[in-house]
Amino acid sequence: MDNRMHIVSFNVPLPADYGGVIDVFYRIKALAEAGVDIHLHCFTYGRTKNEELERYCSEVCYYDRDMSPLLMFRHTPFIVISRRNEQLMEKLAKDDFPILLEGLHCCSVLDDRRFHNRKVMVRAHNIESDYYRMLAKAESKLIKKAYLKIESAKIRRYEPILSRASAVFAISQSDKACLERMGCSNVQVVGGANPYKEVKITPGLGEYALYHGNLSVPENYKAAEYLIDNIFSTGEHRLVVAGYRPPARLIAKADRLSNVKVVESPDDSKMSDLIANAQVNVLVSNQPTGFKMKLLNALYNGRHCLVNSTMVCGSGLESLCAVVEGDEEFRVRLNELMRRELRPDDVEKRREVLSAYSRSTSVNKIIDQL
Repeated sequence: MDNRMHIVSFNVPLPADYGGVIDVFYRIKALAEAGVDIHLHCFTYGRTKNEELERYCSEVCYYDRDMSPLLMFRHTPFIVISRRNEQLMEKLAKDDFPILLEGLHCCSVLDDRRFHNRKVMVRAHNIESDYYRMLAKAESKLIKKAYLKIESAKIRRYEPILSRASAVFAISQSDKACLERMGCSNVQVVGGANPYKEVKITPGLGEYALYHGNLSVPENYKAAEYLIDNIFSTGEHRLVVAGYRPPARLIAKADRLSNVKVVESPDDSKMSDLIANAQVNVLVSNQPTGFKMKLLNALYNGRHCLVNSTMVCGSGLESLCAVVEGDEEFRVRLNELMRRELRPDDVEKRREVLSAYSRSTSVNKIIDQL
């Protein structure tokens, strides 16, 4: 095995504070721990250089993302063309090391003749066209909604470029099936790299249910609003909603109910405490693609997980959750779980199933490709 490789990341992966960059950073860390010599290339999109990355990579290069609005009028998706960088291409072309592209965002490399005979792999974080379509559906601002719809259509036309990759690493079985329908021949499922080393469950009963996520994202704050309006409005159980930058309308909605509390932008320690001490982690989604890193967090560190089927679609984690459909079934299962301790055999089952999601396991298939 040649242990040298390039990784091109759509953003600077530290701080590792949301799903996509968590996956990127802990994959870098696991590869470095396995002895891989990493040459990392990052786009500085809303983030700055981070010296900690040099602990795991022999070289870290940073590139500006071109945010010119004129690029929106091009046929290539904005998320891709804004990361087309000639300085990056020249650096990648100086050697023949394998290249791992983090996300469709970085796939302009696949469109460049200099790399047509190179081993170029792609980590598909989700099916981007579906993701942007669902973002558009959840968006209320008309201009942004129009942009997301157009971007989704552009991405759908562009996604077959993934078939040019030497290997594509899907994050779930459902995404793997979708990528194969696009013509990708070497697709493997690689679970999300994450910081969790062991299952840690706090004994006893908690006093509240918890929904957590990045609350600045419409999909997430609308999920929280659904829970407040349809599941917890009776006042029978307490709900804590925690996450980054909740909108004012969500805070106002919670303030009208004595049993609902919003914790705004908690730090890592506070979020860990909220997850560990909740009796039930309630997680819902209307986006069936990709992988929800917050679900792994809840399963490694929390008690019961109550979810809808979309939340666990293709994840392989269905057996570890109480999966419900419809408001009535949700309320019935919530009543049950709020009164029941997690059994020792439940915890042991988590350990068995989640062993496939360890950091070392998540990078073995990538190392095999090297």
